[in-house]
Amino acid sequence: MSRPAVVKALWGAAVLVLVAGCSSGGTEERPGAAPPTSASAPASPPVSPSGSGAAPAGGRVSVAGTLTDGLKSPWGLAELPGGDLLVSSRDERTITRVDGRTGAKTVLGEVPGVVPGGEGGLLGLAVRDGWVYAYLTAASDNRIVRMRYGGGAGDGLGAPQPVLTGIPKGFVHNGGRIAFGPDGMLYAGTGETGRTGLAQDRSSLGGKILRMTPEGRPAPGNPFPGSVVYSYGHRNVQGIAWDAEGRLWAAEFGQNTWDELNLIEPGRNYGWPEAEGRAGRAGFVDPVAQWPTSEASPSGIAYARGAIWMAALRGERLWRVPLSGAERSGDPEAFLSGEYGRLRTVVAAGGDRLWLVTSETDTRGTPEPGDDRILRLEVR
Repeated sequence: MSRPAVVKALWGAAVLVLVAGCSSGGTEERPGAAPPTSASAPASPPVSPSGSGAAPAGGRVSVAGTLTDGLKSPWGLAELPGGDLLVSSRDERTITRVDGRTGAKTVLGEVPGVVPGGEGGLLGLAVRDGWVYAYLTAASDNRIVRMRYGGGAGDGLGAPQPVLTGIPKGFVHNGGRIAFGPDGMLYAGTGETGRTGLAQDRSSLGGKILRMTPEGRPAPGNPFPGSVVYSYGHRNVQGIAWDAEGRLWAAEFGQNTWDELNLIEPGRNYGWPEAEGRAGRAGFVDPVAQWPTSEASPSGIAYARGAIWMAALRGERLWRVPLSGAERSGDPEAFLSGEYGRLRTVVAAGGDRLWLVTSETDTRGTPEPGDDRILRLEVR
């Protein structure tokens, strides 16, 4: 059966389950955990998959081609100077260089110290000043390391050097996205590992967005003195990106009701586990956009042509969220629904281009020949 047909069959089954009143627990991102400690978010303005709201120019996306395929459990993606890509394999523990024109693959090596398990392993990547940064699950924790890399096709990776250690690890909710911001600081999205109390505990690195220097020290101007914590009250952040004005956006998994896209401000509390989705409660920041959990399970996000583009795992689609400054300017719109399966990572490639990484070989998908892939997208 083709993937679109499988998706249709699964969707029909999901509708029957929802009619029967079952929750969405039991998937990778929601492994049957208990509901939030307070009531779920109240009804809020609808998020329409049809994109009926006003949308600025540059609101369509199409697949221009497949750059490469045959990847196993790909997770992080980073672009090198010159346009080639580095992609991490969560379970294989390797980093592979992909030629940005031909798609030819060169395995640079296995990263020592990675201990895959559940949603943990070799996760996000970032590149800066001759260093490759990686967020990984080790024997005792999640951590960020960096490795020297000359940048040539025949160069290997240097030994990993710790940048930040002590991020809580778990079978689920390990976060894992890292990226350098416009300010030159390194940001990381972490998860609360299923231990909901960590998200509100500012002394813990779990359930947070972190901001640090390239060497791992608390960045100047952080909201809590001596701490790398930048924002808190998150469940599992796997998507971070900046818009054209330098505002930070983040996507995170909800539990049984709402997945979220948030505008991140330093020192603010994003509610988990006391709130899921729009709660309208003092002291918590409401999301700019939210989705039923069956339609998202958001992972990577990128900004291009006036919108946030959000890859969805369980939802198997690419969401576009049009922005006007710090606000949403129209309804989110879905693209590629069910065409390529689970979508893990999306990266802006300059101008009207995006890279998109599928995630069918992560033990939660239904792989077809050629999975997983890096796709070239064009925004128009």
